[in-house]
Amino acid sequence: MRPEALNSLFVEVDALDGVGPKLRRPLEKLGLTRLRDLAYHLPDRFVERRAVENLDDAGVGENIIVALTVREHRAPAGRGPFRVIAEDVAGNVCTLTYFGRASYTARKLLPVGETRWIAGRLDQYGQMLQIVHPEHVAESGSALHGHLCEAVYPLSEGLTQGRVSGLVQQALKVLPEMPEWIEPGLLAKMKWPVWREALLEAHKGVNGPARDRLAYDELLANALALMLVRESNRAQSGTPLAGDGSLRAKLRLPFELTGAQKRSIAEIEGDVAQKSPMLRLLQGDVGSGKTVVALSSMLIAVEAGAQAALLAPTEILARQHHETLSRMAQGTGVEIALLTGRDKGKARESILMGLIDGSIDIVVGTHAIFQDTVSYKNLALVVIDEQHRFGVGQRLMLARKGRRTPHTLAMTATPIPRTLTLAQYGEMEVSRLDELPPGRQAIDTRVVSVERMEDVVGAIARHLETGQQAYWVCPMVRESESDDLAAAEARYAALKERFGEDIVLVHGQLKPEAKDAAMERFSGGEAKVLVATTVIEVGVDVPNATLMVIEQAERFGLAQLHQLRGRVGRGSEKSTCLLLRGQQLSETARQRLALMRETQDGFRLAEEDLELRGGGELLGTRQSGDTPFRLATLEQIQKLLPLAHDDARLLIERDGGLSGPRGEAARLLLYLFERDWGVQLLRGG
Repeated sequence: MRPEALNSLFVEVDALDGVGPKLRRPLEKLGLTRLRDLAYHLPDRFVERRAVENLDDAGVGENIIVALTVREHRAPAGRGPFRVIAEDVAGNVCTLTYFGRASYTARKLLPVGETRWIAGRLDQYGQMLQIVHPEHVAESGSALHGHLCEAVYPLSEGLTQGRVSGLVQQALKVLPEMPEWIEPGLLAKMKWPVWREALLEAHKGVNGPARDRLAYDELLANALALMLVRESNRAQSGTPLAGDGSLRAKLRLPFELTGAQKRSIAEIEGDVAQKSPMLRLLQGDVGSGKTVVALSSMLIAVEAGAQAALLAPTEILARQHHETLSRMAQGTGVEIALLTGRDKGKARESILMGLIDGSIDIVVGTHAIFQDTVSYKNLALVVIDEQHRFGVGQRLMLARKGRRTPHTLAMTATPIPRTLTLAQYGEMEVSRLDELPPGRQAIDTRVVSVERMEDVVGAIARHLETGQQAYWVCPMVRESESDDLAAAEARYAALKERFGEDIVLVHGQLKPEAKDAAMERFSGGEAKVLVATTVIEVGVDVPNATLMVIEQAERFGLAQLHQLRGRVGRGSEKSTCLLLRGQQLSETARQRLALMRETQDGFRLAEEDLELRGGGELLGTRQSGDTPFRLATLEQIQKLLPLAHDDARLLIERDGGLSGPRGEAARLLLYLFERDWGVQLLRGG
């Protein structure tokens, strides 16, 4: 139950003046559905204006407020703008220019012969001073006094600055007073305002301490919730698993395990032998051999007489894991089944029976393996692949499937900088696979201008003649998914003219069956070129595909480019990745592409990416699992997250958790940031 003190903040926006169904839609697009969301919808920037007596005191390009007397209206001959000629007290002439339908408003707001106060940016057009589309027009100077410093909010289509600002002001009026959840010593040292003041200040002007305090609250809520998960997990009882090594000894692997793999397996073995359930994250760079570590971990469970499950985010990945694990485990006698939403009838029945009677040791599948109808004889270990696709709430749901809480091993192929690992996986221990298996060749990465498109298509033709396959990834189009799709379809059509039926297209809007069919044609070697949007970023494994072309590579983030490049270089043949770049490159994009050429170490790329983005240019696309925060910037995460982590630990270990006076306030914080799964773990929470 949400604490009563917060009820006023969780009222729907429909309760505000002026919000009807028409306005509700664009607000929803921005995630603004309750008063709390509006209060936290912080300005992107502020416009600073200066009140001047006359235009001689103002500079061109400056935002000003000035009194002007209207002398004449000039309607356009044809399609030109509507102009209002006005002058200041010193007789300087200034034109107020309006385009399109705004001219109707201009006639009403600016009657000839009257004096009005105008707020806007002063520009020069030829010899003439002008203000295009004045931002505010008022009958008295005092009416514009509040616009000397004005917030500029993020908008979506159908919203104006004035409308959003008005709604935000209504939301701020209902802010309650809150007890303090930040440790008093830290609050004093940082000179931060109290919660309510911080929110009011953040909407008024550029105020570093207020913004930092709000970001800190978000980081603290997250750190605290993750710590509560960890505490609650320690209090649960799991099944201690001690494998005798008999099944692992039968694995016939074609390669020697790396030091990092051996170390990770030993860490997992140590964890699962304990009574409290394991919560461990396995971070492995592309091609670092996470699957072998996962299989070894699951065999420990089977050796100990229990069952294990591997959860994949998509059906394609589930099938692929099933094939790989079955191939690796050949000769061990372990029964591995595949269960997806597509399995029906008798086949499904027999898998469900096998899980209940224990004849199936390991099951691989999508969410289907955790539906209510699926029961296990003794599920003791769950492996979650592509961890960032599953929230903490979902992870907790999975944990309730065993007779006791199963051990959880989460895996991600996205190398995450250490700072962000703490933010996203603060409740987990971390193992890192930071060596590549022997025999893996470096991928030859080249940056090619898009003007050489013909040469690139020619190179693909020569490549296919050798019997090998290729990927072509289409650009990320920022505006919308449908533009992504259009880009992919146009490229597919162009390549199809050249390569005929040897080419398939995969994108996010295809039906799962069509997507699987296209992927199967490619992985089976029938199709030679796979044209795709970024849906192939994770997990597709076709060793015979040794060429990757990424179009408009400058639009992708480093982590994503690295993931895509990792789709090749999976077999023994030499692989190549061509990064096609546009003609206009920002400095950050140039640095990114240079780094891709220079290194294949995903962990180094992740750290460098954070540095590049910390400089203010966010990626063209928000990367999946990028950061779980809405308020805290990357810079604030780096600066404040360690403090929040320590503060959360202090609260749990010294200040009586959520039951002392500061704990009661912290409970409000968890609900405020909707991290209440942290509260629900506490009995009676």
